[in-house]
Amino acid sequence: MQIRFDDRVALVTGAAQGIGRAIATALVEAGATVHLADIDVEGVAATAAAIGAVPHAVDLGSAEAAAKLVADIVAQSGRLELLVHAAGGVRGQVGRPIEAISEADWRVIFAANVDSAFFLAQAAAPAMKASGHGRIVTISSGAGLRPSLTGIQAYSSAKHALVGLTKQLAWEFGPHGITVNSVAPGFVRSNPATERQWESYGPEGQKRLIEGIHTRRLGTPADIAAASLFFLSEQAGWITGQVLSVDGGRS
Repeated sequence: MQIRFDDRVALVTGAAQGIGRAIATALVEAGATVHLADIDVEGVAATAAAIGAVPHAVDLGSAEAAAKLVADIVAQSGRLELLVHAAGGVRGQVGRPIEAISEADWRVIFAANVDSAFFLAQAAAPAMKASGHGRIVTISSGAGLRPSLTGIQAYSSAKHALVGLTKQLAWEFGPHGITVNSVAPGFVRSNPATERQWESYGPEGQKRLIEGIHTRRLGTPADIAAASLFFLSEQAGWITGQVLSVDGGRS
């Protein structure tokens, strides 16, 4: 099965590095016109230059920012048909007891992982509905399907909410030719935050983690990109509201 996106316009958020960058690279290689969005100004510019994409430096925590981003893309490329929301993350909040989590800590995680996904879908809906075609993929997490690590209260809650949003959008957008699905990665060493998390486990903790994975290896950004491209493809046109765990069998 060959997956191509010639003449399609795509947006990938969280694309300065890691999983987002891998998805954007795969889309470019498959023929899409790709726009990248990230809060990291220098990182998103460097990624865009390296892969041949269009950079947008933006914080997507507000409806206004999301609406402007989509409007800019439509103005430049004429349409928007593919959306992958890979932005988010733990924002350094790992391993802390619930008593140490401030209201600001809680809200910043939801803004990055859930609010931005809602605002982007809201902004992209008119263009996708008008064309009668759309694919939206959210990058959730195994932590959004079950309890996992101690000390990621806000992150786990936000990813559970993102899964719920994905399923609700699938129901609402389905009649308009728009599918909405989610990829839930297992542990992937994809950026400095996950590298620090990996190192914090120590040799014994790392060994236990890998032994709990059927395939006995960690995932890579390319593993997540491959699953995302399938959901974005024409071949997945009758698949919506689904969450695909890409975790080597750990789940």
